Amino acid sequence: MDRRRIRIPAPILEPIVGRAIILPAPLADAFPELGRVRWRRGGLPPRVAGWFLWLPSVAAVTLWDTVWLSPNTPLHPALLLHELRHVHQFGASRLFPVAYAWESIRRGYRRNRFEIDADRWSAVRLRDAGGAHPPSQDV
Repeated sequence: MDRRRIRIPAPILEPIVGRAIILPAPLADAFPELGRVRWRRGGLPPRVAGWFLWLPSVAAVTLWDTVWLSPNTPLHPALLLHELRHVHQFGASRLFPVAYAWESIRRGYRRNRFEIDADRWSAVRLRDAGGAHPPSQDV
């Protein structure tokens, strides 16, 4: 049996899964914990998540240990740390996707306890960094 993999050309695959990105060194150095995340730009996940909020896209969406950023979303430390917190939440429970969806249905996106937790966690991490972090960057 032939076990060769089928290679799908990037121009076909990228609109679906986005493209992998590496965070700029100053950002990665300031927040080394961001290195445990797979970062992608574009693809379907930010668009599909946006549909649930009646938007064309969201700035970012996290699924397990991968974060998809919309094409024009700046690499702002607060957003990246917020998404890292979602990676933690995914890792804490196999039922997290169900809990997140239920929380969103019951309370809405803005009052979702997982979103509130991610905002607070990000703010504390930024405060602990003492403001000595690089400005937002585009990649």
